[in-house]
Amino acid sequence: MHFFSFRVLAKRFTAIWFMMKDKNVPKRKKLLVILGIIYVVNPIDLIPAVVFPLAFIDDFVVWFWIIWHLKDTLDTYWLGEKVVDLSKNYKGKQIINDVDFEVKKDPEE
Repeated sequence: MHFFSFRVLAKRFTAIWFMMKDKNVPKRKKLLVILGIIYVVNPIDLIPAVVFPLAFIDDFVVWFWIIWHLKDTLDTYWLGEKVVDLSKNYKGKQIINDVDFEVKKDPEE
């Protein structure tokens, strides 16, 4: 998958929201995103805000690195390949009650 396309970057950036809501994602990956948000909001940067056009470069580089580091994880949320284990929700519960059924073999086989 191409990393430098603006469409791909935008899709990965929006996938961060879904990654943050998932409880199966390791906390270190979530912490990386939170630290990136703090860095953008923090007034202390590597390039001071006085140099206006260049002041956003360090923020962009930090987020570019975060998205590059999390690209495999973010692609699973973007492409919808996230594995959901629903068995935890129904463990110990009977889903079908008072139903009689019979399995018949197909005569064509």
